[in-house]
Amino acid sequence: MDKMILLADRNSNAWDFSNKIQKYIEEKYKIKIPLMEVEISHFRNREIYMHIPMSIRKKEIYFIQDSTKDPQTWWVELLLLKDLLLGASAESVTLVLPDMYYSRQDRKDKPHVPISARALANSISSDLKKIITMDLHAAQLQGFYPQNIPVDNLYSFPEVVRHLREKHSGELEKMVVVSPDAGSAPRAKAFLKKLEKAQKEDNKKQEYSIALIDKTRSKQGEIQEMKLIGNVKNKNVFIPDDIIDSGNTLCGAAKLLKKKGAKKLFCYGTHGLFTEGPEKVCKYFDFVMTSNTHHQKFSGLEVIDMSPLFAEAIYRAQKGLSISELFE
Repeated sequence: MDKMILLADRNSNAWDFSNKIQKYIEEKYKIKIPLMEVEISHFRNREIYMHIPMSIRKKEIYFIQDSTKDPQTWWVELLLLKDLLLGASAESVTLVLPDMYYSRQDRKDKPHVPISARALANSISSDLKKIITMDLHAAQLQGFYPQNIPVDNLYSFPEVVRHLREKHSGELEKMVVVSPDAGSAPRAKAFLKKLEKAQKEDNKKQEYSIALIDKTRSKQGEIQEMKLIGNVKNKNVFIPDDIIDSGNTLCGAAKLLKKKGAKKLFCYGTHGLFTEGPEKVCKYFDFVMTSNTHHQKFSGLEVIDMSPLFAEAIYRAQKGLSISELFE
């Protein structure tokens, strides 16, 4: 561990996240990992300039990127930083990407479009040690990366279940987990299994069920029709998802669920983009949960801190320990 360094942009939201990671490792494992700054500025024409003041020769670098940055800036910074680190003779480079951008276009849904997730993988993966991220939009994205560049996809659901049972245990009885669309059904089933496992561990019997919303789109970002498959009448409802973008899907789902007789409505999205503002979503739900993979300031959100999970993953990666054991 003596060769390990955490690296982040001090002027970004990743700095606070990195401090939390450093503090967690120090308090739990009694190891002080240096947190080093990468200085990022711009030329007059807005080209990015980077500099690391101290030597990183033969060091094992874990760079924590800021997921709230503009996606294009986020991508270019990764390319430039990797070049900087390898050119400065770093022994290894691990990218810690709380939200993996460009994950939503993982296949051709029509002719003459890029597979953006593959393009990202091709551009950033060479000469890396590994990538650590959370709740990929589709798990198969890991297949775009070479076999010798593992992508550790962390799961936020254990932390979400813990938060629910600590803060909202009274609303969990007979709760229905609703998938917001067909593509998210495996995610909803996985969340339901985590709930059922948690109640077995503390011998607290609660009944859960699952339902699905089938939606059709007229065009990208616009929902034409939504149908509920399942029963939510007189039951509390929880909708888990990986991304909250504009919130249109969640708002439409909330209206439908209320029409079908649902009582309280809760939702969670790991990566809270809220491109049209969190207020839009919050007015339809009794509470809205997200993680701090994206920095949030709106007081109406319940933000779950994922830095301990990333800290554990980084520590285990450095020590050569299993990361999958965190989710068993």
